[in-house]
Amino acid sequence: KLEFDPEIEKTARRLQKETNELKGEASTSFEFEAELALDVPTSSDSEEDVMAQNPERMIKEMISLDLNQQPLCIEYPTLDVDFELKSGLIHLLSTFSGLAGEDPHKHLKEFHVVCFGMRPQGVTEDQVKLRAFPFSLSEKAKDWLYSLPSGSIVSWNELKKQFLENYFPASRTITIRKEISGMRQFSDESFYEYWGRFKQLVQSCPHHQIPDHLLIQYSTND
Repeated sequence: KLEFDPEIEKTARRLQKETNELKGEASTSFEFEAELALDVPTSSDSEEDVMAQNPERMIKEMISLDLNQQPLCIEYPTLDVDFELKSGLIHLLSTFSGLAGEDPHKHLKEFHVVCFGMRPQGVTEDQVKLRAFPFSLSEKAKDWLYSLPSGSIVSWNELKKQFLENYFPASRTITIRKEISGMRQFSDESFYEYWGRFKQLVQSCPHHQIPDHLLIQYSTND
């Protein structure tokens, strides 16, 4: 038979009291945090309040997104005749992406061939080119065109100049001039092959400004 120990009973009551006090504090803390959570407005609630208080302002802001769209850099001249680009012309255009290995002069030549053969009556070739050129660009090159200031291009010559200055800068011209003057025929290369390679290099830079007599001299370098 177990004997009653007053010390054990006293200790048990003290522990029970402390446990009840801890439970009460935890319950109070939880209720307090819950009240705070209910009192703090969420971001969505505040946005809804703004929309409810000023719906006209929200609508105007939505409309202004379209109105502020940046116009294209090309300012198209007014034509005396009705003219629109045909899908057949657009599909014939070669594309220029703006990659390092692409030849902008070659692209302009191919572009000229297509536009020259598709020019309608009453419309100049430059007007056709001005409207068709954006369709011949893709990827980085199209991003470049979109980055130009609005209305900064008013003629085909201006657009072509901007295009070449960006993708065929003066530094590239200097490099090709040096390559032309220092070109040599390989030991295992026929003169026919060498001459073709030389002409291709010269044609890649039409504005090299090297006199003909120097070109002849460079082409016969040993």
